[in-house]
This record gives sequence, C-alpha cells and structure tokens, in this order.
Amino acid sequence: MSVLDKFSDPKLCRSLLDRIHAELDGELRFMEVCGTHTVSIFRSGLHSLLPDRVIHLSGPGCPVCVTHESEVAMYLDLASRDDVIVATFGDLMRVPGPGGRNLKAAQADGARVAVVYSPFDAVKLAQANPDAKVVFLGIGFETTAPTVAATIQMAAKAGLDNFHVVSFHKLVPPALRALMADPELRVDALIMPGHVTSIIGPRAYDFLAEEFHLPSVVTGFDPLDILQSLLELVRQKNAGRAEVVNMYTRAVPEEGNPKAMSIMNEIFVPADALWRGIGMIPGSGLEIAPAYERFDAKKVLGLELVDVPPIKGCRCGDVLRGKLTPNKCPLFGKACTPAKPVGPCMVSTEGSCAAYFKYNTEL
Repeated sequence: MSVLDKFSDPKLCRSLLDRIHAELDGELRFMEVCGTHTVSIFRSGLHSLLPDRVIHLSGPGCPVCVTHESEVAMYLDLASRDDVIVATFGDLMRVPGPGGRNLKAAQADGARVAVVYSPFDAVKLAQANPDAKVVFLGIGFETTAPTVAATIQMAAKAGLDNFHVVSFHKLVPPALRALMADPELRVDALIMPGHVTSIIGPRAYDFLAEEFHLPSVVTGFDPLDILQSLLELVRQKNAGRAEVVNMYTRAVPEEGNPKAMSIMNEIFVPADALWRGIGMIPGSGLEIAPAYERFDAKKVLGLELVDVPPIKGCRCGDVLRGKLTPNKCPLFGKACTPAKPVGPCMVSTEGSCAAYFKYNTEL
C-alpha cells in the first residue's frame, strides 16, 4: 500500500466513521466550501455511511458556478467581435448566460473561441495571431489568480500588445463573511478548501471562529481527510469550541504560499465582485492593477457589465448559499440535466447539482 492509498484505507475509514457515530451529539450541519470536496464525498460514498444527523450543504467554492450571468454576457459580447479570439477553460463553454446562450453556441455560430488548458497557452495563442486580440477569461479563486498573474508578467516581458485578460477572479474569505452574516443560513461548521488555503494560509479564516463562533477545518480530498475533519468538527461542536484547524498540513503550509501571493498582489487589486445567486460582495474580486492596465480587456476594449436577469426557475443561487440541496430544485433531473443544463451547478464537474445527478443520490 502506497502512502496515498492509506488516505483511503477502509479499516481506518471504518474506525473514524464509528467514532463519528459514537461521539455525535445532536445534528451537525456542515458546509463544504469547495466543490471538489462535494464531489469527493459523493464519489467515495461517504454520504451514505455518515449518520443521518450529519447534513452537508454546498458552498460557493465552484469557480464556474459562481460566474455571474452578467459576466457571461460580457464573454458573449467579446466572442461576437471579429477582431477578438476568446481563450477560455473548457468548463466555461457551457455556462448559461442571457437567454441560456453560452460560448459553445457562439463558437458553433462562428465565433473564434479557443479552449486552453493553461493561461500560458493563451499567451502562445497571442504570439501566433499577431493580427488578433487574444482575450483570456480569468475566473477562479486564489488558487488560479496567481497563475494568471504570472501569465500577465510573461506577456509584459515578451512585449505583447495583443494579449488581454478579463479578470473576474473571486476571493473566498469575503464571500464566506457575507454568507455567514446571513441570519437565515443554518450552518454549524465548515470544511475549508485545501487548494485555496495552500495559497492564502489557514489564518485567513480566523474570523469565522472569532466573529461567528464557527468551527472550521482545512482538509484534503481523500476519504480519511474528510472523515478526520468531520470528527474534529463534531468534537469542537460538542465542546462548544470554535477554532480554525489545519488538518491538511501535507499540502497547506501555515503561512500559505508567499511567492504566489506576492505575484497575485502585484498584478491584481481587490474590487467588488458579482457572484451568481448571491449578488455583489464588496472586496470579493480582483481587478488588474493600474500599472498593468494595458492587459486589462475591460479597459482596452471598453467592456462594461450589463444587468442580466437570473435564469427563470434556476435555484443555483440557493444551492451555492447552502439553502437548498440540488434534488430539492423542481428542475433537477427533469428540465435540468448534464446533457441540457439550465444552471452552472449542473454544468461544472465541481458543481453540486452535477455530483448529485452523477452519483444518483436520494439525499
């Protein structure tokens, strides 16, 4: 058995499950902030093994899911321009915008939309197409933003004048502060995203314990990671404690990643940001800093956000705020399926609705 296999060891998992069953005192409603945790819980079958009193809720940690309808409208505007090549990650292609239209439909209609696997590929695309403006669609959280920032640094060093970024990056801590301040949200504890925390460090969440008295655990994505974290949350709740604990020390340093943070803070500055289903959250986004505005597609190409109404009937916003489980949405599995998604939570591989559908849960 390799070291990694041990994080899925059935005997150790059974032992932790027994301890959770034995020590759970009352109900535990926890939010998994990261969409990858949501998928891991379903894929490993943990949801069917945990006590019924452990209720897990999704959070706003799926980057595609929180991309606002108005932001998608801007992407479609870009794709309609003859002198622009849009470069994007594949997950964004089917995210619905105004009238349910998406980038894949725009591409089918002749728009120049290129799927890339890295923002660095977008730089290469710009070098290969000097007569076009190549615009990379920058989404994601603190995990992705440093790489996009490094891409802009690369373009600056190369002297490129036809590479630009639309930055709709979002920051996790401000969003959590806004969500936890909602008096209608019933959450007892949180499992924090390992990837984001590897950049910003676990102390970025201390406000959850100090201001909201919420136990929180930073954890990995294997079954043992998740079960150990749930046991820690059960014990904190039973004891009336609220602490932020890092249980993913093999990947998350206490200080985060200072180099990545430095690059991110050089290229970007905090800004207000729109979150799908949540609305505007002050200071929860990243804009390109004035010193690098020649790479800012919004300024160079004169782009502005337009108001776009929510998709009729879609409850992705309630899912992202932990107020609704996907299978309670009237559209789930009927009008909304992975083959014909109405909302982004059914589109993304990290989406809660897609996970519920794929693993056919009856929760």
